[in-house]
Amino acid sequence: MADEIVNRVANSNLITINLEDFYPKGERTIIDIKNWLFHELILKEVDFREHLKNHDWSQYQNHYIALTCSSDVIIPSWAYMLITTFVSPFAKNIVIGNLKELETSIFQDIITNLDVEQFKDKPVIIKGCAHKPIPETTYIQLIQKLQPITKTIMFGEACSTVPLFKRKK
Repeated sequence: MADEIVNRVANSNLITINLEDFYPKGERTIIDIKNWLFHELILKEVDFREHLKNHDWSQYQNHYIALTCSSDVIIPSWAYMLITTFVSPFAKNIVIGNLKELETSIFQDIITNLDVEQFKDKPVIIKGCAHKPIPETTYIQLIQKLQPITKTIMFGEACSTVPLFKRKK
């Protein structure tokens, strides 16, 4: 009689964290304010406020927003703050920057609010391959949050991991 094949990984107490599982739904949108500038170069407050007042902000319902200006001009910080007062009733998250900075902000909130009690004294694998844009900084933040409580932290897949941390006995 042949020996039964046993999946030791499935029977172990290893916990795999796949950051893609935490990837929130919602469209990521860049709002480029250059078109709201006089000749795409100068912020004239009266005109700028008029553009903001007449813009359809409801189109950003449940969006993640990155505010930017693709023209090489200096934008006063109050301008981004003013835009935020219009878009925040609709958007899930708003940053100044690009989509990478937006994803970093989104995942910073996720890691900050992650309940890690289930990982206490357990060996953890942080899954490495992702099909969604998980910022590298997220992995660093996750390590910082897990290290004080986990037994071990590894990176990769259960069949092929890179050991990162092992608590001293």
